[in-house]
Amino acid sequence: MSPAPLPPAVRAVFLTNEVLALLLELLSLGLLAWWGLTRDIGWAGSLLPAVAAPLGAALVWGLFAAPKARYAIPHAARLGVKAVVFGAAALALLGIGHRWPAVWFAVAVLDNTALASYYRTRS
Repeated sequence: MSPAPLPPAVRAVFLTNEVLALLLELLSLGLLAWWGLTRDIGWAGSLLPAVAAPLGAALVWGLFAAPKARYAIPHAARLGVKAVVFGAAALALLGIGHRWPAVWFAVAVLDNTALASYYRTRS
């Protein structure tokens, strides 16, 4: 038996939160790349972390945390992967010297993930 469809207002909140989740995921990759570019190891040397950090995060995300991840893992483990990727992005922003944006990013990620987990485990 399939679950009852969500009321329109609840569905709108769910879909908005899903769009926000995608934007936060893309922003985290951008923050990791930005952090990599700020490493003071020379112009050519800063390209390596600027490419490797977001590429590694995207690889881990795609394998374990994406909605259609290659490997199905328990929900708690998926949340752990998300915490590592989003935490790295928040720390990258902090490492660049933007303390309050890092805090706001982390709060937005926590709220978004909590709401997404609630809706996904409810249906």
